[in-house]
Amino acid sequence: MHCRLVGAPVQDGAGRMGCDMGPSALRAAGLGAALSELGHHVTDMGTVAPALARPGLAHGNAALKALPEICAWTQAIAEIAYTASADAMPIFLGGDHSISAGSVSGVARRAAEQGRPLFVLWLDAHPDFHTLETSASGNLHGVPLAYAAGQAGFEGYFPELAAPVDPTRICTLGLRSVDPAERCALHEAGVSVHDMRAIDEYGIAPLLRAFLERVAGQNGMLHVSLDVDFLDPSIAPAVGTTVPGGATFREAHLVMEMLHDSGLVSSLDLVELNPFLDERGRTAVLLVDLTASLMGRRIMDRPTRSH
Repeated sequence: MHCRLVGAPVQDGAGRMGCDMGPSALRAAGLGAALSELGHHVTDMGTVAPALARPGLAHGNAALKALPEICAWTQAIAEIAYTASADAMPIFLGGDHSISAGSVSGVARRAAEQGRPLFVLWLDAHPDFHTLETSASGNLHGVPLAYAAGQAGFEGYFPELAAPVDPTRICTLGLRSVDPAERCALHEAGVSVHDMRAIDEYGIAPLLRAFLERVAGQNGMLHVSLDVDFLDPSIAPAVGTTVPGGATFREAHLVMEMLHDSGLVSSLDLVELNPFLDERGRTAVLLVDLTASLMGRRIMDRPTRSH
């Protein structure tokens, strides 16, 4: 496969600084080399630069932070996502989760032109399904999935969507921190929600398998958005939004192995890596190893690492 790496060093959407170093950390942890070793052709497209921010862009929700900046980033990332997804698999190196407003909308435009439905697998402790009106923190890494799904309230602020993602084609997996407004919005929109309680009860494999069968049955393309806080902070400390009780090492690798076996994944986000909070690069290395599992590395191929 041809993989295109796209650095998106965005930190304006998060509540603390440091995510802008995420793309460099993933490169330093050997992402490109790991993909090449698996036989993939890798092109590093470098780092996205934001579009020109609209001065004076303001919203009635006074809590919102960096609205002009995030809108500018979204425009630029959406354009490169559309370009990079031409006959290749783009891998977006975040940056906070606000980058997915651009990555998902860009690849959705590509899927629509190809006449195929885009599905989204959201691996995250949070659903990021706030609108500009409902965000209480004002941190815009909490809105990208709602925006990409065409929820109301983004008009006149974020770029106009060429192809909104049907919310019924979105699966959130690993949730354990959901605000009341998001809970209602997810239910009304028809998003598939699998929180950690569901994973504890049924296991992660049956839940993911059912979703992948839906994607395959509709000849869909699949965008995977992997937030560091999907993982338990005991194995992935480098994130500013840690929530205890996340996916274990083996659960995370099983998800990636099943995604590889499905042959459905067409684009990938790696987001919310904050190297300033990491321990000797262990979270960055884990993200590289998970990506390698997604791209075909088997358990028998996995190198032994000491931490």
